[in-house]
Amino acid sequence: MTAKPLTTSIVKKFIPARKSKSRKGDNGVVLIVGGSYIYHGAPILSSVAALRSGTDLVYTCVPKINVSATRSVSPNLIVIPLVDQKLTRGAVNKLIGALPHNLDSATIGMGLAIQEKNALLHLVKSLLDRDVRLSLDASALIPEVLPLLKDKNVVVTPHAGEFKRLFGESPPNSKKERIKSVEKFAKKFGITVLLKGATDVISNGKTTFLYEKKIPAMTVGGTGDVLSGLVAGLLSKNRNTLESASAATFINGLVGKIVQKKLGLHMTSMDLLDEIPLAMKPFDKIV
Repeated sequence: MTAKPLTTSIVKKFIPARKSKSRKGDNGVVLIVGGSYIYHGAPILSSVAALRSGTDLVYTCVPKINVSATRSVSPNLIVIPLVDQKLTRGAVNKLIGALPHNLDSATIGMGLAIQEKNALLHLVKSLLDRDVRLSLDASALIPEVLPLLKDKNVVVTPHAGEFKRLFGESPPNSKKERIKSVEKFAKKFGITVLLKGATDVISNGKTTFLYEKKIPAMTVGGTGDVLSGLVAGLLSKNRNTLESASAATFINGLVGKIVQKKLGLHMTSMDLLDEIPLAMKPFDKIV
């Protein structure tokens, strides 16, 4: 199959219009699960990115030791404490009981410390059983999760190392072979794979898009967390995982270009968050 470079005209088709008479919750309800004693910032970046994408409500679930820090960053986040410092079966059971019933999408894994693999599997299965669209990143990308994902509305967002851990094969260096590898695993598991790199490769096994970044300032930590939040935010409004992941990749790149032009090679991931509305403005539609 032919891989197509993402363009503004393509991405415009992937971002739904907002109804002029819509009410709170109609434009997406998102869950973010992440964070640990060391990595408290990752789920914050994802959560604010999801809100900036135009999502109405974001529930941010972090370990209780991170709750105060998370709440202090933004009054816009609805913070749900994870009762243990790491993801355990007991913590997942309590979380599931606390979740709203109108969740549209969720992203799991950014900075998340997982004590029990079965806890992650239980959380993923419970959300999929509720027809919640999922984006998995970082520590949530383990091979044991793959059987649960088959033919579901799921995006996985690995970098090269996580790709190897998840699928058991390193992505090739050759762009052509890299594309084939992504397409192979996307088709095998019936999911959308977003392989991050100098050129992002996004495929559902049938259609493939490419986004060549050329944004060296975006090597700073946390840009992938922003991307995960954008994926979840766009998934909350568009059930098509390939379209949402592709749009998120494109928007993340546009934001990176805006900030790099403004700050040069001295950006932080927090700098990206305030520029998301500017990057998304050309895609805004009201009906």
